[in-house]
Amino acid sequence: MSAQTHPTEASSYLKKLTRLRPSLALVLGTGFQGVATGIRATAEIEYDRVPGFAAPGVEGHPGKLTIGYLGSAPIIILNGRSHYYEGHEMDAVTFPIRVLADFGVRDLVLTNAAGGIDSRFKPGDFMLVDDHLNLMGTTPLRGASSSGGKSRFVDLTHAYDSELSRLLMTAARQGKIPLRAGVYAAVCGPCYETPAEIRALRRLGADAVGMSTVPEVIVARHCGLAVAAVSCITNPAAGRNKKPLSHEEVLAVGRKAQSTANDLFRRFVELYANRK
Repeated sequence: MSAQTHPTEASSYLKKLTRLRPSLALVLGTGFQGVATGIRATAEIEYDRVPGFAAPGVEGHPGKLTIGYLGSAPIIILNGRSHYYEGHEMDAVTFPIRVLADFGVRDLVLTNAAGGIDSRFKPGDFMLVDDHLNLMGTTPLRGASSSGGKSRFVDLTHAYDSELSRLLMTAARQGKIPLRAGVYAAVCGPCYETPAEIRALRRLGADAVGMSTVPEVIVARHCGLAVAAVSCITNPAAGRNKKPLSHEEVLAVGRKAQSTANDLFRRFVELYANRK
């Protein structure tokens, strides 16, 4: 966690902004920013005003926290994230997750843009993450103490929550939105992978590759949160397309997929609010 700020300091700051205490939070990566437009906000604040939050420096990540209602469900939305490749330490990248847990969030859904390794994926498709490969060369629990009785030896056998994943699949079926489950490989970035690396990742069992999310999953599980994750496949991975890979392509495909992402998450949040 941040050396300068404790999560309680940040969560206490947020609690002063609104009386609403959602149990559900969404972290919006590239291609998912439009989900935030449907929220009826009771509080909204830029990351750089929240104690301990690092402001994202990548296009497609606005860096705004909103608390309010999406449909009938109270929710916290983190619109954008900071990345390890930007030079942040892992405790800074994952600090917002610890703040969410301290705030009282119990269920977390993470989203990201990813390169499609499985040849069945096309740009604009969505993948429900059902497992991951941490190939970032480090972990956010490195050096962390077991404060509060929380062991750093976190069991990730079932990192992704079956109930949240079921609700996402149900929402996709209701909206006739293709949503295939797969394995997400997390790498450091910011350069894209080589074709040889993609072939190796495929042999390791990866269906998509990206530069985020897994550190947040690990910290969320360390904090006892239930987690699910969805990737927007914004480009074929290296070696699967003759076109050069670029962040501009990622942003463009993400923009085209926003309406579908909005539909998926509005349906999911309603299912979440009405679950028994």
